[in-house]
Amino acid sequence: MEPYFKTKQILLFIGDIVIFYLSLILTLWLRYTSQFYGQLFDHHLVPFSLILIIWLIVFYIAGLYDPRSLKNDIEFTKKFWYSLFFNAIFSVSFFYLNTGVSVAPKTNLFIFLIVFGLLGYLYRRVANTVLAKSEAGTRILLVGTNTTTQEISDYLKNNTQLGYEIKFWMKDGLKDKEFEHLFEIIIANNINTIVLPAHIKKDFKSASLIYKTLLAGIDVMDLAELYELIFKKVPLAELEEVWFLENITQKHRTYEFLITPFEYLAAFLMLIILSPLLLIIAIAVKLTSAGPAIFKQKRVGKNGIEFTIYKFRTMKIDAEKNGPQWANYFNDDRATSIGHFLRATHLDELPQLFNILRGDLSFIGPRPERPEFVVSLKKEIPYYELRHLTKPGITGWAQINFRYGASVKEAYEKTQFDIYYIKNNSPFLDFSILLRTIKFLFTNN
Repeated sequence: MEPYFKTKQILLFIGDIVIFYLSLILTLWLRYTSQFYGQLFDHHLVPFSLILIIWLIVFYIAGLYDPRSLKNDIEFTKKFWYSLFFNAIFSVSFFYLNTGVSVAPKTNLFIFLIVFGLLGYLYRRVANTVLAKSEAGTRILLVGTNTTTQEISDYLKNNTQLGYEIKFWMKDGLKDKEFEHLFEIIIANNINTIVLPAHIKKDFKSASLIYKTLLAGIDVMDLAELYELIFKKVPLAELEEVWFLENITQKHRTYEFLITPFEYLAAFLMLIILSPLLLIIAIAVKLTSAGPAIFKQKRVGKNGIEFTIYKFRTMKIDAEKNGPQWANYFNDDRATSIGHFLRATHLDELPQLFNILRGDLSFIGPRPERPEFVVSLKKEIPYYELRHLTKPGITGWAQINFRYGASVKEAYEKTQFDIYYIKNNSPFLDFSILLRTIKFLFTNN
């Protein structure tokens, strides 16, 4: 299934590159008509190729290569045009502020942006339509009924571009009267994948039937695996201890050991470079409200060990006179006037660079929670303590996919993303999180 996603992403990536250069050719033809020669294209090729790299990165950050976003709705339209807007700003800056560039295409760049906007948007609309209407690559026989299967079913009905289709659903699981006719159903519906909860495979009779389908080339997938592929999080309700023994290995610890020296160096350099900004923010916090500029708070880190986290103070000094409360980052009456701005821009988190140097935090990982909340969340959320297998982070997979949690229900959702990250963490996933975090610095969504 993952290669199927990758193929779509690669095709879209190649298509964007083709549209980009086609737009450049059409721009030069429209601008110079009969005077359009090969050397004119060559003259523009290198500088435009340089901005293409940034364009593709912006498209990636915006989610324009995420199969879940590839459908013709208002969200896709907003993502495309917002991305083009940021790319336009970058392109203008690149050509007019960079004295090393050999061309300054004032009119050409304006025409190019219009041509690419029209061609690119049309291409993406057509590509989305084709993806949605093409035959599903994964034709599923779904077994069992619960909230997880219903969530999957509802989502796939509205996101046909993902390439999954539920062809047959045995809602009663092992008790379904059709289970005895498994092969006939598979053949009649051209099914190539069986998806079922883990406990069904433990039943001897059903396991024997399912085993025979393997010999016929049918894939068998756990419900939790499909859920993870679709939503990029793990379904806590479907997991058992054995799942964690099989999937949460020592690899994340090895990766953490290798990345730590680079994080120390990056944090040190950032503190030096950003020191003037840190000083300005500290002065602004002191001048606009009573209390210290730096706010200290206990958090729970790796292996459940408590540490002190540092942030610029964004709340009034007596904000928690009635005890600990969930933070509402976007509508909190306890926040100071400058605190709202610091939260919206995430500048309040810059002092956490010191936490990285102290070894308390990583740049990327599950957000550390307060001890008072951890005690209750461990009781309410299954496997919650597994978040503490790795260092917490300034940003993370849960932050870019779900944002802030201000209740047990939202903490449950974030935990599903956090465990997905611990299971799948890698340099590529970390790089993806960093890029998408840049987007949130500007959009907060």
